[in-house]
Amino acid sequence: MFTVKCLNPISDQGLDLFTSNFEVMDDLNAADAVLVRSAGMHDLEVPDSMIAVARAGAGVNNIPLDAYAERGITVFNTPGANANGVKELVIAGLLLASRDIIGGYNWVKENAKLDDLPKAVEKQKKAYAGNELKGKSIGVIGLGAIGVLVANICNRLGMKVYGYDPYVSVRSAWSLSRMVNHSSSLDEIYKKCDYITIHVPCIDATRGMIGKEAIYKMKDGVNILNFARGELVDDLAIKEGLATQKVKHYVTDFPNKNVAGLDGVITIPHLGASTEESEDNCAEMAVEQLMNFLENGNIVNSVNYPNCNLGDLESEARITVHHKNLPNMIGQLTSILAGEDYNIVNMLNKSKGAWAYSMLDVEKRPTKDIIRKMREIDGVVRVRVL
Repeated sequence: MFTVKCLNPISDQGLDLFTSNFEVMDDLNAADAVLVRSAGMHDLEVPDSMIAVARAGAGVNNIPLDAYAERGITVFNTPGANANGVKELVIAGLLLASRDIIGGYNWVKENAKLDDLPKAVEKQKKAYAGNELKGKSIGVIGLGAIGVLVANICNRLGMKVYGYDPYVSVRSAWSLSRMVNHSSSLDEIYKKCDYITIHVPCIDATRGMIGKEAIYKMKDGVNILNFARGELVDDLAIKEGLATQKVKHYVTDFPNKNVAGLDGVITIPHLGASTEESEDNCAEMAVEQLMNFLENGNIVNSVNYPNCNLGDLESEARITVHHKNLPNMIGQLTSILAGEDYNIVNMLNKSKGAWAYSMLDVEKRPTKDIIRKMREIDGVVRVRVL
């Protein structure tokens, strides 16, 4: 029996997938795993028994990834599960930036009781005229699950699409429309595009990437959309860009006191994945990944350990080892088994940066002495037997 604690409300669509081998409980200290959405975990004390955290969403800024890796706690996310919901809001953002829909809406609301409203509308509507998206150029920075969908739909809207992602996956590349222009640098995006939309994770290399220098290289009157993470954009640089009219509009799903209320800024209260469908998809994906890991030891969509999948457990036992990515680690693990006359019927080892994960299927259950010896290897942080 595996125990799971939910730190946020999780869609029943996902929770209903748990079999009788799982129990959702309230006691964090007795839980094997956690399901979380936005709850902060950096200052949360979790028990040594905790072996997994599944984030029902893509962003993991609320989870201490490195600290958990050092404890052998695997952290999962659900990339792509909310991609369609975010894509649709990006399109809404494009329309809000190109047409003064908000200004027109507010005028109608303020003048709703005019006796001859239709006549007044005809006189006033020119004040809210805008531009069509067809024929305009858009740069999509980041071609992951969301970026690919945005690029493809913008192409179907008749826009000239430039995509930039030096680390684009094979899966994304196959999904991308052949009509999307592949940019070799961000400078090309900045120079050519009327609209720029960002779809990259927030890491040290990308934090503040849209700053004063980047905006200086952009076309005059550029529209910048940020539905990825607020920290990717330098608020002060945006404020300066708006003041000089270098930036026409900044559309963001992450309002804060620096940008909210500024002329030219369209702020949306973090609604990108706030659809019933996205929440259901994220919950289902998180639960399925968690069950697969707890029951079979397989890692799919981890952000602090490598993906590693041996399928369903079919041998007598499976040993999984979280360890540092060090030389001769596999040799030490297999030597312990060989010394006790254990036959390995299947094995897999993967690494991700400083950390690695090994799976060893054996013909008989390992003894406590074997597991003790494995845990004593320098660099091993967790050993589990399934």
